[in-house]
Amino acid sequence: MTQLNRRTILRGMVNGAKVAMALPFLDMFLDVNGEALAATGQRLPVRFGTWIWGCGFVPERWIPTSEGKGYTMPPDLEPLALYRDQMALFSGFDVKLDGVANKPHMTGNLGLRTGIPVPTETVRAPTIDVLVGEAIGQGSRFRSLELSASGIERSYSFRGAGSPNPSEVSPMALYQRIFGEGFQDPNAASFTPDPRTMVRRSVLSAVSEDRQRLMKALGAADRQRMDEYFTSVRQLEQQLELQLQPPAKVENFTLPQAPAKTVVDADVEHVMVNHKIMAGLLAQALACNQTRVFNMLFSDTASNLRRSASSDTHHTLTHEEPVNPKLGYQEQVAWFAAKSMVACRDFVDALAGIKEGDGTLLDNTLLFAHSDCSIAKSHAVEGIPMMVIGKAGGRIRTGYHKAGRADAASRVGLSIQQAMGVQVEKWGTGSMDTNRTVTELVA
Repeated sequence: MTQLNRRTILRGMVNGAKVAMALPFLDMFLDVNGEALAATGQRLPVRFGTWIWGCGFVPERWIPTSEGKGYTMPPDLEPLALYRDQMALFSGFDVKLDGVANKPHMTGNLGLRTGIPVPTETVRAPTIDVLVGEAIGQGSRFRSLELSASGIERSYSFRGAGSPNPSEVSPMALYQRIFGEGFQDPNAASFTPDPRTMVRRSVLSAVSEDRQRLMKALGAADRQRMDEYFTSVRQLEQQLELQLQPPAKVENFTLPQAPAKTVVDADVEHVMVNHKIMAGLLAQALACNQTRVFNMLFSDTASNLRRSASSDTHHTLTHEEPVNPKLGYQEQVAWFAAKSMVACRDFVDALAGIKEGDGTLLDNTLLFAHSDCSIAKSHAVEGIPMMVIGKAGGRIRTGYHKAGRADAASRVGLSIQQAMGVQVEKWGTGSMDTNRTVTELVA
């Protein structure tokens, strides 16, 4: 292979038949931890996910008045009171801008998720879910699942610049993706591999020799890009390989019924319904090892949520609603912020409602919940609210509130990665560059 152009393909043979694999554009491209399942003796996998709500919070209604254990739940967190011992609250941690322009609802959010404050979606590093997924995501059908409850087909999960992983916005579509074609019931009496999967797996393997020749003919920049491309191909191969093997038995698993058709829009009552259904489906998917990594977007960072019969969105109100002089904050904005925490409770309920071994799915999950800013009216990236919920199979400690006192928010992201088995000693850039673990969090 001496000449390369856009039409170059990799070739191989499958059962005597020629197969080909196209190339991308070129410039010239786990850890598991937990208790053993009683029924199978297999170790329980650890899961990781993020849960995002838009437009921040009302500090006096969300931040506890004391630190450490034994804090009193403030009004907006009261819906989560049942899970206080399984939560770690983080307030007063900042995204450090270092002169970078603060693009509203984007810079703070991606600063939390990448350790780098960025003014656009041209992220220069994978988001935290992708980094954790590389440590714990092997051996599941989907590399990750992205969900959006408010009808916006987007996520804040990035593997590379300008390429967010797409979200499912419909409960029905999510059901079909997880439990439709290609799903293998883990407790079925028999197992028959799909012959189409066998062919696809063979095609990817067949071009390996041609791939090696190609890499020798490329320059350094193209070799790097091709390595990224083949990494994705290898991950696909691993997923296809799993589909050729019978799935592990799962105790207490029952195939969920398909949800009824729902209204997908930004009406907060519709969003709450769709979010609750999607949370239940995702919990079942986690339980039967369809994925170990997920991202749930309750509301877009520039929250488009609105009340029934109202044209004012949550985001619009953060800028236009006057402060109630008696309350000291924007009353309608506070209503949306409180509603978001009710939704968070619904999501955690879905994880806690599935039994695993001697505990629950929540016990084997680390859920990183956060917003995009603190005070939405000013787009402040100082003191963005963050929560860690779940036990991650015993890898983290919870049950307390920690005030950051203007520390870099990347400390929390670094600690999460270390707890989940990512081999990283420091994380972030500029003033966000840190090697300081939150010692209270990592067990």
